[in-house]
Amino acid sequence: MKDLSNYRKSYEKSQLVEDTIPQNPFQLFTKWFHEAEQLATSEEVNAMTISTNGLDGFPKSRIVLLKQFSQEGFVFYTNYLSEKGLAIANDPRVCLSFFWAFAERQVIIKGEAKKVSADVSDQYFQSRPKGSQIGAVVSKQSEIIPSRNFIEEKAMYLENVFKDEKIIRPEHWGGYIVEPVEIEFWQGRSNRLHDRIRFRKDKNDWIIARLSP
Repeated sequence: MKDLSNYRKSYEKSQLVEDTIPQNPFQLFTKWFHEAEQLATSEEVNAMTISTNGLDGFPKSRIVLLKQFSQEGFVFYTNYLSEKGLAIANDPRVCLSFFWAFAERQVIIKGEAKKVSADVSDQYFQSRPKGSQIGAVVSKQSEIIPSRNFIEEKAMYLENVFKDEKIIRPEHWGGYIVEPVEIEFWQGRSNRLHDRIRFRKDKNDWIIARLSP
């Protein structure tokens, strides 16, 4: 067994106190996201973990990319027939989390995932590079395939088919918006006495509370 008990890091970069935070969590998220963009070098600051309740009874987490956020929620795109998409169809309650290690910050979001409109998905799909569009058409995400060559050959075939043609978004591929009911901001502090501020939705208001680290 590899012993990791000596791994230590002291968090000293910032703090999160009530008299400096806005009453709306989206304002704080926007501030933190922009600060992460400025601090990051090659990292994808829009990378987030999404956890779903799987059809097999197990929770599952994986990384997706945030593509838009607003007061309404957080948008990402995927295959609706993937393991992730089927899990959301069965239980739309999901959890998103961002970990910006370079800023010593986490954001954890609980909410419900809903499909965005077909027009929104179409618009985003057409903004993607053609190779990514072909990837969305080729991949039956989460299904077993015989080999890497199998998927690469299908992609090459479609590259020729659509060489001079516009690719239409497949109906099984599109966006979700996660409408949050709770957003927690975590700021690392010294001696593991981290700052944790939780915003919980109550009708049209956000209730703010400090949680013990």
